[in-house]
Amino acid sequence: MSPGTFTPRPGAAPVSRMIVAQTALETRMLLRNGEQLLLTVIIPALLLTLFSAVDIVDTGAGKSVDFLAPGVLALAVMSTAFTGQAIATGFDRRYGVLKRLGASPLPRWALMTAKTLSVLVTEVLQVALLTVIALALGWSPQGNPLSVAALLLLGTAAFSGLGLLMAGTLRAEATLAAANLVFLLLLVGGGVIVPLEKFPGAVQSVLGLLPISALSDGLREVLRHGTALPWGDAAVLAVWAVLGLGAAAKFFRWE
Repeated sequence: MSPGTFTPRPGAAPVSRMIVAQTALETRMLLRNGEQLLLTVIIPALLLTLFSAVDIVDTGAGKSVDFLAPGVLALAVMSTAFTGQAIATGFDRRYGVLKRLGASPLPRWALMTAKTLSVLVTEVLQVALLTVIALALGWSPQGNPLSVAALLLLGTAAFSGLGLLMAGTLRAEATLAAANLVFLLLLVGGGVIVPLEKFPGAVQSVLGLLPISALSDGLREVLRHGTALPWGDAAVLAVWAVLGLGAAAKFFRWE
C-alpha cells in the first residue's frame, strides 16, 4: 500500500453538492412544520373541495371546479413562495441561522438558490395533490402544460421576491403577522375564490394588477379556455418578479 493513501483532504464540498444537500434540508424542514403544512397543503385542498362541492360562491357558467382549480393552484404557489418562505426565512434571520450559514462554506447565493429549489419541489407536490383532488371532483383542464408551467414559474419568482423582501427587512414577528394578513386579503380579493367581476369596476382594475390575480386569471385562461399564453397576465407577473427580486437583493439584511 503506497504512503499517503489515507491522507486527509480537507476542504469544502462542491457547490452543487452543497446546494442539493441544503435544498433537501430546507424541503424536509418545510414539510415537517405543521403550521406551514396547514398553510401550503391543507387549506388549499379544503377550499377546493368545499367550494366545488357546495354552491357558496357564484363562479359563473360551467362547473365550479373548472373556475376554482386554477385559482387554488395560484393560491398554493403564493402560500409556499410568499407566505411560507417569508415566515421561515424571517425566523431563520431572527435566530441567527442565516448569519451562521452565511459564514459557512455555502455561499449566500447558493443558500438562496437552495431555498428557491425547495419552494419549487414543494410546489410540484402541491400541484400534483391538488390536480388529483380537482380531477376527482370532475375538473376538465384544457390548454398547453408548458404555458401552465411558465405561469407557475413566473408566479413563483414574483412571490419569492416579495417574500424575501419582507423577511429581509421586517422583524420576524412583523413578518409573521404581515404575511398571514396578506395571504387572507389576497385569498378574498385576488380572484381565487370570488371572481373579480363581483367587485366594482374601479376596484377590479386595481385588483387585476396584483400578482395573485394575474396568476389566477392566467391559469384560468389556459386551463379553462385553452388560451396559448395570456401575455398580459404573464407581463404583470414578470414585472412583479423583477421588482420583488431586485428589491430583495438590494435591501435584504442577513442579521
